[in-house]
Amino acid sequence: MNRRATAADLLLAIALVAAVVIGVTALHRSSTPAVVADPARTPGVLNPDVTQADIGRTICRRGWTATIRPPASYTDDLKRRQMAEYGETGPLSAYQEDHLISLELGGDPTDPRNLWPEPYPRASDMDRIENDLNAQVCSGRLTLAQAQQREADIKHSQG
Repeated sequence: MNRRATAADLLLAIALVAAVVIGVTALHRSSTPAVVADPARTPGVLNPDVTQADIGRTICRRGWTATIRPPASYTDDLKRRQMAEYGETGPLSAYQEDHLISLELGGDPTDPRNLWPEPYPRASDMDRIENDLNAQVCSGRLTLAQAQQREADIKHSQG
């Protein structure tokens, strides 16, 4: 009987340890602060070549953003400077120099007031949101201005 009690106790102890590890991991993830775009440093700047009237020739045309995306040499240099301004000390590879108003929604490609260092995995999550907002604009469910405002609101409040 002692042997069964010991095995049961061991299984209970393993289950408790697993629960604690999972709980601590979840707490750590949720307590890691996001890098929220600072409205003063990164208010967002629009690309004057993108308007509601021409979305069919710009943001709704497949491959268009590749024609205006700035080179990595530009965004990497800017990311270094802005990480220091934002007080971020992690490795460059842990961040994406993100557009506050994404290229997919008519943001200016190179204006530093439209770019800030966003950490992964949040940057990848935002990429999906940006693509969804683009699809809503291109399908007519949202206006360009509505999508741009939603994106700015998310990045200024949630990162």
